[in-house]
Amino acid sequence: MTDSQDTGTAPTAADEAPAEAPAAPAATATDAAPTAAPVEGNPVAPAPAGARTAADVVTPEVAARLTRGVVGGGTSRSSAAESGGGRTANHTPFTGEKLADLPESTPEDVATAFERARAAQERWAKVPVKQRAAVLLRFHDLVLRRQAEVLDLIQLETGKARLHAHEEVQAVTVTARHYGRKAHAYLKPKARTGVVPTLTKVTELRQPRGVVGQIAPWNYPFELSVGDALPAFVAGNAVVMKPDTETALTALWAREQLIEAGLPEDVWQVVLGEGPVVGPAVVEHADYVSFTGSTRTGREVAQGAAARLVGVSLELGGKNAMLVLQDADVEKAASGAVRGCFSSAGQLCISIERLYVHESIADDFLQRFAARTKAMRLGNSLAYGADMGSLVGERQLETVTRHVEEAVAKGAELVAGGRPRPDIGPLFYEPTILDGVQAPMAVCGEETFGPVVSIYRFSDEDEAVALANATPYGLNSSVWTKDGRRGRAVAARLRTGTVNVNESYAAGYGSVQAPMGGMGDSGLGRRHGSEGILKYTEAQTVAQQRLMPLAPSFGMTDEKYAQFMTRSLRAMKAFRLR
Repeated sequence: MTDSQDTGTAPTAADEAPAEAPAAPAATATDAAPTAAPVEGNPVAPAPAGARTAADVVTPEVAARLTRGVVGGGTSRSSAAESGGGRTANHTPFTGEKLADLPESTPEDVATAFERARAAQERWAKVPVKQRAAVLLRFHDLVLRRQAEVLDLIQLETGKARLHAHEEVQAVTVTARHYGRKAHAYLKPKARTGVVPTLTKVTELRQPRGVVGQIAPWNYPFELSVGDALPAFVAGNAVVMKPDTETALTALWAREQLIEAGLPEDVWQVVLGEGPVVGPAVVEHADYVSFTGSTRTGREVAQGAAARLVGVSLELGGKNAMLVLQDADVEKAASGAVRGCFSSAGQLCISIERLYVHESIADDFLQRFAARTKAMRLGNSLAYGADMGSLVGERQLETVTRHVEEAVAKGAELVAGGRPRPDIGPLFYEPTILDGVQAPMAVCGEETFGPVVSIYRFSDEDEAVALANATPYGLNSSVWTKDGRRGRAVAARLRTGTVNVNESYAAGYGSVQAPMGGMGDSGLGRRHGSEGILKYTEAQTVAQQRLMPLAPSFGMTDEKYAQFMTRSLRAMKAFRLR
């Protein structure tokens, strides 16, 4: 993720804005006053009649109910400018209007949250795993039943299209189902071979770490908040979470549903506030830290955790590549590239920013890809129908604009997009394709984290693999070919934590029995699968020695004992014991 998404030690643009700033005009997600539309450009998805507005969804009653779950916010902002503790607000990218007033936590509030969580965790850890897992399965059903509520919140807080918001619902429920069904198998005591079989009985136990400190980003506020917390909860931990202020309502809605599903209220604590104030305080008290954000801030989080000798998992930045091999189905690859590059307006850690296409099919691919990109419908309504939504904030818009304008000024060709769309909303930017990008251009190596992709041509697979790997990042990649075996062989050569063959990102991310995470500057640790839950535990070995000690006994001399153990070791190798 780019530095503009930091939720640990760097403030967001909204965090820096004073609480007393005047609210934007009372526009809604469907009736923002447009400016003159460009003569050409992506079409606008029409808003359906009677579509809900921000005022319909985030009523004062809803905001008050959800924010009861925040620890802190009792003093005025003016008296707490340096340490938090006042009031702040979040806004919708669709129009810029304020959604809700929010409490702001202080470092003392963070300490209080950890105290409450620690007391609750001791009780929660004593609940049998199957009962904890049942909470996740009930949560799964509540989310699907009430998905319209959270889809509205996700859209309002992130500006993304509704179908892209639904990806979060899919990801969270798949994770809840998986750990609801598999947690017992992951966490149950496991018999291990002792140093001397029959004489030494060994059991591996998994103990919860205690209280997990989680710092969640804004771009996927449902999946990357509760989705990452679910395995921590079922493993017997409590969580103190700092969601991004601009997307806090989504996380708080998730907390409300999980409590209704049976999670004790104090097991999940939420704190809000500026990154430099609240983020380090979370790291300071946590028994384990989970962070999703930029590589720069991830390093700072890792240093803070290392100083206290606590574990950390980090999902960080990426400059993800898609390889379209010579034998690829060009039409399917072009369709997959649209999904891979422009889902959530490119504000997805595993989205594609670099497209490497074999020179023999590059022109055909680019023609099809550009046509699909130019036909994408932009929209800001709380309804299905738009192909892409808005960027989330001014800093994202500034980065996207800078990368595109600099590349064009230095000789890159603008194939599609390349302009903001204030006629739809203040932060809309068209899906953009650049050709002729070269290394001096920022867009070539820096993470854009927006709807911008650069296309490059290659002549053979070795060149393509080398180009894809020529980055310090290693989060996700994609390979397109009609030959599955060939695709898997190329995938194994790519230095990324996930590789999708004939898909852009969803196949790898959605396969939650398998681990997901980054190599290199893209992070440490994994979510999903066994690693995604076991990271929230401490391994404990219990070894019981029977009949005789591992020392001279029954009158043996030291020399006789050494000879006995030598014969035993040789026998164990001969019997192929491991």
